[in-house]
Amino acid sequence: MNTAAGALECVDIRKGFAGVPVLKGITLTLEPGTVTALAGENGAGKSTLMKIASGQYRADSGSVSVAGEHLPVGNPQAANQLGVAIVPQELASIPDMSVYENLFIGRELRRGGFLRRRAMKSEARAMLAKFGLDISPDLQMGSLSVGVRQIIEIAKATTRGAKVLLLDEPTSAIAEKEVARLAAVVRQLRAEGVALLFTTHKMEEIRAMSDRVIVLRDGNLVADSPIGDVTDDDIVRAMIGRELEDLFPEIHPHGNEVLLEATDLRVGDRAPVNLTVRRGEILGLAGLVGAGRTELLETIFGMRARTSGVVTVSGSKVRAGNPAASIVAGMALVPEDRKGSGAVMGMSILDNTTLPRISAFSTAGWLHGRSRQQTAAEVMDSLRLRRRTLNQPVETLSGGNQQKVVLGRWLTGNVDVMLLDEPTRGVDVGARNEIYRIITDLAQSGMAVVMASSDMPEILSLTHRTLVMRDGGFAAELSREELSHPEIQDRIFRLASGQEAHSEKDLSK
Repeated sequence: MNTAAGALECVDIRKGFAGVPVLKGITLTLEPGTVTALAGENGAGKSTLMKIASGQYRADSGSVSVAGEHLPVGNPQAANQLGVAIVPQELASIPDMSVYENLFIGRELRRGGFLRRRAMKSEARAMLAKFGLDISPDLQMGSLSVGVRQIIEIAKATTRGAKVLLLDEPTSAIAEKEVARLAAVVRQLRAEGVALLFTTHKMEEIRAMSDRVIVLRDGNLVADSPIGDVTDDDIVRAMIGRELEDLFPEIHPHGNEVLLEATDLRVGDRAPVNLTVRRGEILGLAGLVGAGRTELLETIFGMRARTSGVVTVSGSKVRAGNPAASIVAGMALVPEDRKGSGAVMGMSILDNTTLPRISAFSTAGWLHGRSRQQTAAEVMDSLRLRRRTLNQPVETLSGGNQQKVVLGRWLTGNVDVMLLDEPTRGVDVGARNEIYRIITDLAQSGMAVVMASSDMPEILSLTHRTLVMRDGGFAAELSREELSHPEIQDRIFRLASGQEAHSEKDLSK
C-alpha cells in the first residue's frame, strides 16, 4: 500500500447515461483528516461521482484508488473492504428492525448457530455513545428521526473501519438541532483521520464544516480551493457559471383587499389563531421545528380537519377538511415533501401539471390532448422549466425543476391564495433565485401568498410581514420594518423559543 497516497483518489472519471455525459473527466484527491464540500447545482454530477467512488456505479473510464489500492469498478463490497462508506440521501437503514440489528446486519455476532444478542446490544450502546446518542439499541429504526438514523448509519460505517466517508445531502431532511449534532460528528471523525466528502446546497454549512470546497458544473470540475481562499460569491459563480444577480428580488407593495382569512382556527388541541392575508402580500411563517407551521397550512387547505374555526377566501367560507373545496375556492398548497406529497415522480411533466384539474381537460373520461399540451407548455414556459419534453418523467428533473412542476401544476387554473411549505428545501442556489422570482411574481399578479420557511434569509427578504409560531400559536407579528432590523434573527429565535414575549408596542409598528 502506498502510504503517501491520498485517502481517496479519482482520476479522469467519465460517466454518461443513455448517451448523455454526466461526468466529463473528474480528477480529485481526498486527504486523511479533512472535510471536503462537494458543491454544484442539481444535475451537476455530484451524486453520480459519489456512487462511482463508493463502487455503486461503474465509470465509463477513469480509475478510483483508496490509500493507493485500486478499486475494482462497480464493486461496492470491495469499496467497503478498502474503507469507503457512503451514507446516501435516501437512508438505507431497515425501519422494521431494531437499532442494534441495523448496526450489525451482515456481521452479526454468533456463538455456534446462535446470535449473541446481549453482546451486540452492549457493543451497540458503546458505538452510539461515541457519537453522543443515548438511546436504547432495542428501539425500532423507523421510530427515530431522520437525523438520529443518519448518525446511526455513520456509526455503522465508521465502526466497520471506514477511512473515507461520503455523505450525500446529509442535512436536507433534518432539523436544525440535528444539523449541529451532525457537524460535531463530522469534526470528531476528521480528528480521527477520516476523509469526509459531503454535498449540500447550504452555503453556511459549506463554510462551517469544510476545509476545502470542490465545485462541479455540467459534469466538469470547475473549482477546487481551500475554504478560506474563496467567498460565498466565488462558490456561487462557479456553480452557476455566471454572476448571480441579487438572490432575492424586490418585493412590491401589496393591496388592501383581504383574500384569505382564518378566524378562531383551532388545530388539534392547540389554542385558536387568527390571520388575514391581503392581495399581493407575502406572509411568512417562522418558527422552530415542531412549532406547527405545516399543520397550520394543511388545516387551512383542508388536508387536516379543523377542531373549530372558519376559513374564508375572498369572503366566502371554505368547507372544512376538504381539499377539493379549497381548490374550487382558489387555494393551492405546495407541500414540504415534493417527492412524497407534491408530485408523482414516475409520471410525466404533462400528467403532473394537469393532474389537480384533470376534469377541466377531459370530457366523459376522454382527455383533451391538444389543450392539455398547450396549457402545460404555456405554464412551464412561464416558469422557465428546463426540460427535453413534456413527456419527460418528473423524477429525471433537478430538484429546482421538480419544484417548478409542483408550483406550476396549480397555475393551470385560478389561484387566489398560494400556500408554500419550505418552497426551496433541497434546491440549489441558482434555482432558488428563480423560485424566489416566481413567488414575488405570483404576489405581484395579485395572489395572497403564505410561506412557511426555516431559511431565515427567505423570511427576512421575501415577506411583507411574518408571524413567528410557537406551540401552534403566534408568538409575534413582525412588520417589514422590524424584519429589516440588524438583530432580528436573534430576536426571532428568542420569540420562537419562548425566551422573549412580543409587546403590544412592537405589534403596532
